Amino acid sequence: MKGAEMEAVHRGRPKLEPDPQVRQAILAAALAIADEGSVQDLAISQVLARAHLSTRAFYRHFDSKGTLVTAMFAEIAHLETVRLKQKMAGEDPVRAVVAWIDGRLDLAFDRQVESDFRQLSIEAHTQLFTAPESIAPAYGEIIRPLIEQIACGKRLGVFAAGHPVEEAMAIHGVVWANIERQWALGTLDLNVVREQVVRFCLRGLGAAADVIDEIISDTKSVEQQQEP
Repeated sequence: MKGAEMEAVHRGRPKLEPDPQVRQAILAAALAIADEGSVQDLAISQVLARAHLSTRAFYRHFDSKGTLVTAMFAEIAHLETVRLKQKMAGEDPVRAVVAWIDGRLDLAFDRQVESDFRQLSIEAHTQLFTAPESIAPAYGEIIRPLIEQIACGKRLGVFAAGHPVEEAMAIHGVVWANIERQWALGTLDLNVVREQVVRFCLRGLGAAADVIDEIISDTKSVEQQQEP
C-alpha cells in the first residue's frame, strides 16, 4: 500500500473518545508508583505496565508526562481539599481557619494522613519552584477553602481588613514550615506546634485575643479528657 493510501486509511480510522475509567486507571497507577519513589523518575512505560494499558490509551488521555504529572497533583489536591473541607464543615470562620491548620498539620503528625500524602506533598512543593505551572492550580484548590473562610470572617468583622489571598498564602507558608520541621526532626510536640501556629496565624488575621485563648483552652481541655 502506498504512503498516500496508508495515510487515508489512518485518517479514516475513528478516533476513540477519552474514557474516564481508563484515565482514572492511569492516574491511579502513576500515583502508586510515585508514592513508592519519585515523580521525577516516573516513566510512562512503568505506568502503562502497572495499569495494563497501551501507549495509544495513554496518549488518548494525556499529551505528555508533564500533563500526567499535573493531573496527579490535581488529584491529590482534590482529595486533600475534600478532607480539609470535612474538618472545616459547620465551623465559624475563626474555628474553620483553625480546622484548616489542623488538617494540614496532619500531614506531619497523623501517621495515616502522612503515609497517604507525604511523598507527593514533598514532590508538589518542589515542583512549585521548578515547574510552577504544573502545581499552582493544585495549590490553589487546597488554599481556596481557607481564603473563603478568611473572607467570610472579614465580612463578619471577626478578622481585620486585609487581603484574604495573601493572608491564606502566608498561613500556608507558616504551616508548611512546621510540617517540614517535623518531617526533618520527627520529635516535635503537636500540641506545642499547634498552639504556636494557631496563635501566630489568628493574631495575624486580627482575631480577638479572648477568642484565640478560648480556642486554645478548648483544645487543651479535650486533650486532658483523652489522657488515660
